[in-house]
Amino acid sequence: MSYLETTKDVYREAALTPDVGLCCTTNPVWELPGLKIPRIMQEMNYGCGSTVHARDLVNNPRTLYVGVGGGMELLQFAYFSRQRSGVIGVDVVDEMLEASRKNFKEAEELNPWFSSDFVDLKKGDATNLPVEDNSIDVAAQNCLFNIFKTDELTQALKEMYRVLKPHGRLVMSDPTCEQEMNEELRNDERLRALCLSGSLPISEYVKALTDAGFGTIEIRARKPYRILDPKNYPTDELIYIESIEVAAIKDPMPEDGPCIFTGKAAIYYGDQDHFDDGKGHILVKNQPLAICDKTAGALASLERDDIFISESTWHYDGGGCC
Repeated sequence: MSYLETTKDVYREAALTPDVGLCCTTNPVWELPGLKIPRIMQEMNYGCGSTVHARDLVNNPRTLYVGVGGGMELLQFAYFSRQRSGVIGVDVVDEMLEASRKNFKEAEELNPWFSSDFVDLKKGDATNLPVEDNSIDVAAQNCLFNIFKTDELTQALKEMYRVLKPHGRLVMSDPTCEQEMNEELRNDERLRALCLSGSLPISEYVKALTDAGFGTIEIRARKPYRILDPKNYPTDELIYIESIEVAAIKDPMPEDGPCIFTGKAAIYYGDQDHFDDGKGHILVKNQPLAICDKTAGALASLERDDIFISESTWHYDGGGCC
């Protein structure tokens, strides 16, 4: 049995018998005005963060969500679009699709504004999406792509890039790990399916996105997630896993490489009222400007004694240099 078949079995079981501990998101389940999330959806929230951000969801976006879970994030996305087939949910597991359909009926009873036909559920594979080119404003996946090995991950990201409109956003949450995992962990099909042993270092995760063509990457959050300890897992050392929330934007790739925001800022504190680097970046005196890592490196190379550049905070919330 391949690791993808093992994954299907894990989530088939999770659809038939909700498993509250399958994933462990560090995000509270937030409810907006007029939005009530059925308890069953919360119990089937098989993610490690959130992909639903109001700033991404303006002007009735057409949204794609891959790996539907219990339908909670699909319901949250529908809150912002409120139109027939405004949200597309894709999953390869029949039982998960059926569980979501059932959960949407309960959501209708709790939310007078919601109709199940706001969400178009489709059976499909992340590596071959049943969605037309350049048709999606916001695509999302939560704790799915970390399961994939290199070839499947590369293809899944290509598919997301294909279906997004120009300047569309791919919003993702996945476990990451900076420590080296041994081969036994990497090759354990069930641990991979449980969103543990497939975790990549952030630099590799981001490179997979930029290799797919995304010109702007935003690291929005980096949080503690899980521990793999020697008593319970095949490892000689304690392994620390984090979850990150990332937005990859289908911007044209800049000639000098992608803009990757990891939460750095520059502050000018010189004698003038501002500093202009001549490349489109103006630093107003004593006002921090969010900058991508590329701009941070360029400013640092100037070796000025009146510009401070912060370390990465791993939190970026817009308003930056690019």
